[in-house]
Amino acid sequence: MLETLRRIVREATTAPDLASALAIAVNRIRDTMRVTACTIYLAERDDREFTLMATAGLDPATVGQIRLNRSQGLVGLVAERQEPLALEDARCHPRFHETPGVSDDVCHAFLGVPLIRHRQTLGVLAVQDTAVRPFQSEEVDFLVTLATWLADTFHHAALCGPRRDSLNPAAMLDSRDLHGLAGARGVAIGVATIPHLLADLGDVPDRPTQNPAAEEAAFQTAIAAIDEELRLASERLAPSLPPTELALFTVHRMMLHSNGLLQETSARIRAGSWAPAAWRDTVLSRARLLEQAEDPYLSTRAEDIRDLGRRVLRHLRADSAQQTDFPAERCVLLAEELSVAHLAAVQPERLAAVVCLRGSALSHVAILARAMGIPAVMGLGDQPISRFEGRDIIVDGDQGRVFVDPDPAIREEYQRRIATETKLAVDLDTLRDLPAETLDGCRLPLYTKAGLLTDIPAARDCGADGIGLYRTEFAFIVRDTFPSEAEQCEIYRQMLVAFFPKPVVIRTLDIGGDKPLPYFAINENNPFLGWRGMRFTLDHPEIFLTQLRALLRANAGLNNLRILFPMITTVEEVDQALRLLDQAQRESEEEGWPAARPPVGVMIEVPSAAWQAAQLARRTDFLSVGTNDLTQYLLAVDRDNARVAGLYDNLHPALLKTIAHIIACGRQSGRPVNLCGEMAADPGAAVLLMGMGVDSLSASAISVPRVKWAIRSFTLLEAQELAQQALTLDTVAQIRQLLDDALQRVGLGEIVRRRS
Repeated sequence: MLETLRRIVREATTAPDLASALAIAVNRIRDTMRVTACTIYLAERDDREFTLMATAGLDPATVGQIRLNRSQGLVGLVAERQEPLALEDARCHPRFHETPGVSDDVCHAFLGVPLIRHRQTLGVLAVQDTAVRPFQSEEVDFLVTLATWLADTFHHAALCGPRRDSLNPAAMLDSRDLHGLAGARGVAIGVATIPHLLADLGDVPDRPTQNPAAEEAAFQTAIAAIDEELRLASERLAPSLPPTELALFTVHRMMLHSNGLLQETSARIRAGSWAPAAWRDTVLSRARLLEQAEDPYLSTRAEDIRDLGRRVLRHLRADSAQQTDFPAERCVLLAEELSVAHLAAVQPERLAAVVCLRGSALSHVAILARAMGIPAVMGLGDQPISRFEGRDIIVDGDQGRVFVDPDPAIREEYQRRIATETKLAVDLDTLRDLPAETLDGCRLPLYTKAGLLTDIPAARDCGADGIGLYRTEFAFIVRDTFPSEAEQCEIYRQMLVAFFPKPVVIRTLDIGGDKPLPYFAINENNPFLGWRGMRFTLDHPEIFLTQLRALLRANAGLNNLRILFPMITTVEEVDQALRLLDQAQRESEEEGWPAARPPVGVMIEVPSAAWQAAQLARRTDFLSVGTNDLTQYLLAVDRDNARVAGLYDNLHPALLKTIAHIIACGRQSGRPVNLCGEMAADPGAAVLLMGMGVDSLSASAISVPRVKWAIRSFTLLEAQELAQQALTLDTVAQIRQLLDDALQRVGLGEIVRRRS
């Protein structure tokens, strides 16, 4: 599906003019969806009139001749509502409009989606069929995703009439203390184990074949063998992984059987190439295409493609050499790229940690590591990988650090840390069912965060009072198209049911910045100051309305949903988002779904929102301070930039004063203020925030017990006095020392020592 989408957009993008781009689009869509006709109407006269500009299946003479205004027909309805419309029989709809020159026999099944760019409806993309039939959700998702892509393409056409880091084998280890990216939390000590490469795609020679049929048969046999390997690996890891993470194996199998890979390889074989070279060329071309997108998620998919390529090649070359015996009792898998299959090759009880020279926290391996409860460090960069084999290694998944052949002092420190963590986990478990309540009886609601359904067990077991932040973007990231309303509803419903009657705060789609979608790349010089959060969803109401309706449907009969709008910068954004929520509610009720309006809040993540907190509070039911982004924007510090990351600190005096202002605005308006982000996971900062008057905190599941421990160690008066002192200090160091001294006084010195 994704490859089909890319091919259509690529062909339309490279067209010499708008007319050619439109013609390519309608023909490819008609053929792909197997419908009778595909049409594109483009807006004229300030979006009040829509002209048929391209068709495949209708009379070509009607192009440029058929014009509809917004009040006319189903095309006008799609443009007016700015959302998809799918009908089994269009002729039964009250807005059906007889179009001159269009035969009645193509006017039954109808699916129309708006072409929207920057909140402006550029046109309508529609498909029609002679049959009376429903359109499947996959068809709707495909056309919505394609329309999103094509809107930018057509706009540009109307106006205008790879980096790959290679490993250096000669490099030397500059330091035994290596820094990468935190992929999965935790600390582990083990022996570096490098999985042998199964085959090298670059070593395959060109060779003609005299028997294409035999080469094709060998290729299909190899595909079937790898599919079976992945199936067996999935079964092997099933006891250790939740269903959502096991689905990653299904993703790999789907990738293996994608029509693009199979058909292109078969075509090369029929053209006279032997199977290994045909497969090599197909895999490498697809991998390079993904790498050129320059976003982390897509580059990760390139790694998956190459891994599958090597595995298939092994079978094609009849190379049976495969590493299955890992000698170390505690293995740290280390490689330039790791795959799901590599993890499955090691017995779960012997797998201590994983380290990848490439990749990020979005990679499948990182997701699996978190689900399995093992530390992971990603993106270690260019290193002489062969020099790691068999060496002692410490993996610090909390800080993204790797120590090779650590000094005795470092090893002892981490051994002590592991032992302490083990004992502390047992002690903290006793607080699981106790509230986050001060010594003088003041209770502070303590919520946790989630992003995948696999987070549910940890979130429930940590003793939180509910979900303070559920990030919906991950449900979008792991798919090849925008998820349908039904798919989203099912996901949200599971989360709401899992915590009923406790509240669940669900944040609407927040992409852009460091959260790209694989099927909708946003290429910007400065994505954190660009098209992200509410800017994207307000520009695409068809996507936003679908999500809002899904949320309202999921909440039916439960009423524990709270909706949170991300990355708000103006009051106008909130006003528009609330209008769309009202529209979604009306539409849900019209469709027979009870849609009680849940409480609505906004994220305070940028300075403009912080200093309009009073105005935002009057429009909403609660405020939520996102300290990660607010710190970054307030201090102008990119926390992922090694040169300035040291300047990033949640305890900066300017941030504390800003938070105090937001809390005061919330209190004045009678609106509760929640705080989420890494600051809420810091026990000392949590006590400080309680003293400042925050109404609730949202921390990661692993941090909830420590934060609860800290809150239960202070009186409210002590916390308030601590806050008053902190707000008078001038530097981060002074504030940090104040909090550390306070933690030491109440017997929480272990927290201080662990952080240092």
